Formats: sequence, structure tokens, C-alpha cells
Amino acid sequence: MTVVREVPRRCVVWFGQPESHEQAELIRAGWNLRIADVAEPGGVGMRRGDTVVALADLRQGGADRLHALELMMADHAWLPWLTLLSAELPTQDPQVARVLLASVDFFTAPLDLQRLLDKLTLIGSNHLPVGHADIGGMTGRSAAIQAVVASIRKYAPVDLPVLITGETGAGKEVAARALHELSARRHRPFAAINCGALAPNLVQSELFGHERGSFTGANARRIGHFESAAGGTVFLDEVGDLPLDAQTNLLRFLQEGTLERVGSSQSISVDVRVLAATHVNLEQAVEQGRFREDLYYRLNVLRLHMPALREREDDVVLLAQHFLDSFREHHNSCARGFSHAARQALRSFAWPGNVRELLNRVQRAAVVAEDVMITAADLDLEDAAQLHAMRLSLGLSRISAERDAVVACLRESRFNISECARRLKVSRVTVYRLCKKHQLELEQLR
Repeated sequence: MTVVREVPRRCVVWFGQPESHEQAELIRAGWNLRIADVAEPGGVGMRRGDTVVALADLRQGGADRLHALELMMADHAWLPWLTLLSAELPTQDPQVARVLLASVDFFTAPLDLQRLLDKLTLIGSNHLPVGHADIGGMTGRSAAIQAVVASIRKYAPVDLPVLITGETGAGKEVAARALHELSARRHRPFAAINCGALAPNLVQSELFGHERGSFTGANARRIGHFESAAGGTVFLDEVGDLPLDAQTNLLRFLQEGTLERVGSSQSISVDVRVLAATHVNLEQAVEQGRFREDLYYRLNVLRLHMPALREREDDVVLLAQHFLDSFREHHNSCARGFSHAARQALRSFAWPGNVRELLNRVQRAAVVAEDVMITAADLDLEDAAQLHAMRLSLGLSRISAERDAVVACLRESRFNISECARRLKVSRVTVYRLCKKHQLELEQLR
């Protein structure tokens, strides 16, 4: 039996009308050309392994066409977009600026065909320069993540401790790895230690090692994490959970660069950089006597705060697509992007578990999705999609206004759940869930 292998295609989907010589040059360079119209419904068909690039031609049409193109770019955010900018369009116009921001590159009229072909070659060879922050696994274009990236680049070459703060799941370990990878220690070990997961009676042994016979069960000498990472970086996650005796030894190490294995009185010099992370308020822990003040100041030489995902609204869809693409590199999945409703739900959800929760939801959706576009139901975010519709109907822009909106609507509808759901344009189940979420007791409110 002869197996016919499909050869990956390279295609430019041109939204607009290319000139004849432009079509000829693209075809001569090995690119298939599909001429599309923003007014025509339908997706962009492609197979696994294909390289498909969209080009938005702004040379014909005014504001209406520009708005349609902006919506089309949002619906196909998983595609690389190149923009042909008309010389007549004002680049300071907010709508034009948004279109350009969503583009990998843009061109002015008349079109520089050679530069366009060079850019397409870069995309086809997967060497596309990324126009947003993307170092050490951190992807995003929001101001919050751009500030983090700038700090990481500044702190990485400086061999001083860094205290990384932020909520659980916000990417503190990712930031620590980026600091290591951008430092002169990148070719040496990186040891990540979850201090909260260490047994209290074994913390000293895990961090600093022990000698044979130093305690019951110590049948052989053990090298601790600090010695194992010599020349590299030690990352102490949830450092606020360390017991006080371990804090004392950690302080000594930071001050003198030496440690003693449990059961030994010999000091050992070890060269490692210490990075620490916490989701608790260490200043408050110091006031309560749960954390040594002198150790806090030793760790807090440089400080890096990881923003919560809800503070990075511009990055949520970008991160989701990044996680989906990464998943598809190792697993079969028909999903290639996210539907419009799914993207709205992604932006509307509060993300209490931050980036880690987003990753888990996207991976699950990639498995259960039965279409090329992941839906809000695949992400288990139907309620978030309904909440987005609710906020639009009430003129609300932030999720923090949910409680007030629900209470006001309940009172206006005289606590009739069906009427409240109708006014909010959500289901009855969603109204009950919102009441539970915001601890609203209907009997008390009545």
C-alpha cells in the first residue's frame, strides 16, 4: 500500500484586492494566494503543519472597512497578520493603531514586495521576531508584564538575591527560571525547592544535607540542594513557610556563603545565587514573629512583583493561544484557536488560579474540543461568557461591580429570580451561582 503524505502548504489569505504583479510575485515565491473579503463569512481552512498568513489590505475602503478588518483580526488572532497600510489613513487614529498593534508587521503604500517576501520567509521558517514580551516562557504585551520583563533583564546579570512576590499561580517560578537563564549562571544547575512541601523535621537535611548517622534513618551522607546547585541558582518557593531554625541557617548562608551539613561542624563554602518567592505578606509575618526580620532584609535586596492574570487582561487570549500551540506540538488536537465567545469569556473570567489555571483549562479544552475553534463550554467558562453579556447590558467594565449589579437587579425585580435572570441576560443557574459567590442571602435581602 502506498502512503501519500500531505505536503504542508504555504498560503497568504489576502483580505482586499492585490494587484496582478503582487499576485505573481507571491506565487513565484512559492506562496498560494487566497483572496478573501471581510464581508464574507467563513473561517480560514488549514491543515496541521500548514503555514497560513493573513494580510489586511487597507488601500481600498474607509472606516467601515477598517472596523470590519479589526473584527476579522480578532476572530483570527491565532494567525500571523501583516498589514498593508494606506498612505491616506491617519496612523494616529485609535482604530488604525489597534490594527497595527495586532499585526506582526505593516507596510505602507506603495507596497515594498521584497520586504513582504522577506517577512513571509521568516514566518515560514519559524524565525518570526515576536513583537511582545517573550522571555523565559513569559508571554504578553500588557504594560504589567512588560514592566516585569524589563526588571528581569535588569536584575539577571546582578548576582544579588531577588524576592519574587505575587499570588499563587502567577508565574513566580517562571520568573525565577528567566532570571537564571539570562544570568551568567545559566549553564549551571537551577534548583527549585517548594519550602511549604518539606517535612519540618527534614528541612535542614533537604536544604543543607546531612552526614551518615546524624539522625535515625540517615544511613549515608546526603548532599543538600544548595551543594547540588553549586555555581548555579537556588529558588526557594514559599520561603515564608520555612521553620525558624532553617531561617537561621539560611541567614548564615546568605551572610557568609557557607553551610554545615546536619551532624557536622565543618563549614562548606558554596557559591549559589538565592532567589525566593512568597504569596504571603512577609512584612506582616515579621511583625507576627513568624519570619526573621534580618532574613527578610537579606532576601529583599531586589524585588520583583508578578501581576495577577486579571491585571493582564490584554495577555489572556495571547497566553491561551500560546498554551494551545505548545500543547499541539506534543498531542493531537483538532483545536487551532478560540471562538469569539470563548475569547470574551477568557477576558471576563477573574482567574483566581492565575496563569496556572489558564494553562489547565486550555489543555483540557484542547482534549475535549470537537471543532477547530475552542468554545466557552470547552473551557468550562459558560458563566463567564454570560457575565460578559451581563456587564455589557448594564454598562459595567469591571468584574468588581458584579455584586452591586446583582443586588440592584434583584431589588428591581422584587427578588424574582427568573425576572432578574431575564434582565441580566443570563440563566437562573448563573444568578444563583452569583448569589453564592458574593454570599448574598436572598431571605435576608428580602
